Amino acid sequence: MEWVDDAIVLGTRHFGEGKLVAEVFSREHGRYGGVVHAGRKSQPILQAGNVVHAGWKARLSEQLGFYSPLELIEPHATRLLDDPIALAGLSSAVTLIRSATPERQAYPQLYDALIVLIEAMPHHEIWPAIYARFELGLLSAMGYGLDLSRCAVTGQTESLAWVSPRTGRAATYDAGAPHAKLLLRLPPFLVDAEAELKQGDVADAFALAGYFLERRVFDQRGENLPETRRRLIERLGFAGRL
Repeated sequence: MEWVDDAIVLGTRHFGEGKLVAEVFSREHGRYGGVVHAGRKSQPILQAGNVVHAGWKARLSEQLGFYSPLELIEPHATRLLDDPIALAGLSSAVTLIRSATPERQAYPQLYDALIVLIEAMPHHEIWPAIYARFELGLLSAMGYGLDLSRCAVTGQTESLAWVSPRTGRAATYDAGAPHAKLLLRLPPFLVDAEAELKQGDVADAFALAGYFLERRVFDQRGENLPETRRRLIERLGFAGRL
């Protein structure tokens, strides 16, 4: 069995002398692990977030397999070395992919969303909002997408401001105001890409996505949200970018 595809590097681990196991996330094949021979020479290529052209091969589909070829396409990780907050965002995003997605199952839309996020990271002012959208995309890919298209009470599509923590459906400001303490805030930019991004909107988006990721994805597995995500939010908060 074999395949060839472009893929995002998720991480590596040592595997015997002179070898690594690299985990990648490809558009058409999903999350795969495979052996890389001459691992030390390949380490610059295998930085999390880099895009590679990878060929995966194994005699049987259930085997670990190995990569040949494995060629660098985009050195995204290198471009972010001088930006510790962006590196924290990259680490959080790839950790969520590793933790939430099953192996060897394709998620092409999620792959595309991760590429958009990684390519946006040199642009300091916009990528935290794109990151929040990525997390909602992850929820959707896992089958737990939120319904932010219209108010669950009135059917209106304007002035959406809240999300029910029970149903994941939106509500207008007026419909939800009497129950505000029980609802999650819905920042406008998650509904309208042209909406002005205000202070606190990214924090609200992280809270919204985190609530549903924790309860609908990670609690089901008896796990907590990744520590890398908490560190990212902490760094963004210290930098005044939430």
